[in-house]
Amino acid sequence: MTREQVVSAIFSIGIVPVVRTGSAESAIRCVQAIHRGGIRAAEIPMTVPGAVHVLEKIADQFGDDMVLGAGTVLDGETARACVLAGAQFIFAPCFRSETIEIAKRYSRAVMPGALTPTEVVTAWESGADAVRILPCDAMGGVRYIRSLRAPFPHIEMIATGGITLDNIGDYVRAGARAVGVTGALIDSASLRDGNYEVFAVRASRFMEAIRRAREILHEVSA
Repeated sequence: MTREQVVSAIFSIGIVPVVRTGSAESAIRCVQAIHRGGIRAAEIPMTVPGAVHVLEKIADQFGDDMVLGAGTVLDGETARACVLAGAQFIFAPCFRSETIEIAKRYSRAVMPGALTPTEVVTAWESGADAVRILPCDAMGGVRYIRSLRAPFPHIEMIATGGITLDNIGDYVRAGARAVGVTGALIDSASLRDGNYEVFAVRASRFMEAIRRAREILHEVSA
C-alpha cells in the first residue's frame, strides 16, 4: 500500500491495537487473534523482545491484509530498521524530526506523539500524517481531544491512553480519527493465562463500538 492508502486505512479501521507483550511469540499470537476479531491494524512497540523480527514475521504472514506499524520508535535508525522489516507506519511517543525524515524518505506514514498545543502544531507542520495525542487520558481524555480539535480542526489526531469499550465512542464523536488501544484490549492477565481468544472477542466488540459511534455521527450531521 502507498503511504496515503495506509493513512486512509488506519482512519477507516479507527483503532490500532498496541501489541505490548513480553515475548515475540505472544506478540504474533496477539496479532493473529485481533485479526480474527476483525481489526486489520496493529502496532508492534519496540519494547517487545525481538520487535523487528516480529514485524518481519507478521508482514510475511498477513501482507496487505494487516496494516502493520512499529511503535515506541525513538530515533531515525530504529525507524529505518522497522521500515525495512515491513512496517507500513511509524508511531512514536514523542516528536523527533529525524524519525519523520526517515519515514518520508521511505514513503511510510508517520504519526509522532504530542501533548501540548505547541507540540501538536510542531509535529503536524513538520510533516506528520497524523498526530498521536499521548497520554490523552492524563490530560482529560475526551474533553482534551475536543479542546484541541476546536482550534486545530485541520489536524488529524489519534487519541492514545485510557481508551476502553465504554469511552471509545466518545473519542470518535469528539473528533479523533482513530484511537490507540492498550490494556483494554490486550491485558497482562490474559497474556499470562495464554487466553488469546479473548482478544479476538474484544477486537470484535471494539469494531462494533466504532461502527455505532460513526452511525450516530452520521445521523447527527445528516
